[in-house]
Amino acid sequence: MKQKGFVDLGFAKVDIDRQRRRGFSEAVYCENKSPKQIEKITQELIKYKQNAVILTRLSIDKFEAIKSKFPSRVYSEAARLGYLNKRKLKSRKEVLIVSAGTADIPVAEEAVLTLEAMGNRVKRVYDVGVAGCHRLLDHIALLKKAPVVVVVAGMEAALASLVSGLVKVPVVAVPTSCGYGANFKGLSALLTMINSCSPGVAVVNIDNGFGAGYLASLMNR
Repeated sequence: MKQKGFVDLGFAKVDIDRQRRRGFSEAVYCENKSPKQIEKITQELIKYKQNAVILTRLSIDKFEAIKSKFPSRVYSEAARLGYLNKRKLKSRKEVLIVSAGTADIPVAEEAVLTLEAMGNRVKRVYDVGVAGCHRLLDHIALLKKAPVVVVVAGMEAALASLVSGLVKVPVVAVPTSCGYGANFKGLSALLTMINSCSPGVAVVNIDNGFGAGYLASLMNR
């Protein structure tokens, strides 16, 4: 039943007004939801012509259970994210996604797919952490022309400060849970990024590639 800008499915109240308010439709967080719940929520968003539907934390088994219902879709098992009805391209500028290590790529790919679903061009630069700064400096031209840079890093997560010190645009920093014991499942990376001495760094939650992609898309608009 539709009322006051949402549809009440009993188990969920689907926000069909968010596109008008925020410029982009509600995303579906799939963890702890059943395939049937994911399917019903997604169908409502499509029914009310939301400009794109993003499914986050979508495991491969849940994707397999619902994919026949949505033949026109993109899915990445590594990113655990899928989307339908990709938004029309809004900017010719490429958002740059930078990862410190190969282990950070799944979170980086979550940001990539989010940005693509929201109508952005994306460029990837992976495995350029501070243990070998020359790898990052080899891509200085890309860093200089990007409208916004998303930096994904675990361990000590110093890469966000380094990148911010090289560019004049906003940096969206994503701490990841990659690291040994004292990384505390991403907490040390989060604190490092929050305490960056380089201004212009915005930090999202641990492993939150979706949130980083969403924020970077708003900045790119």
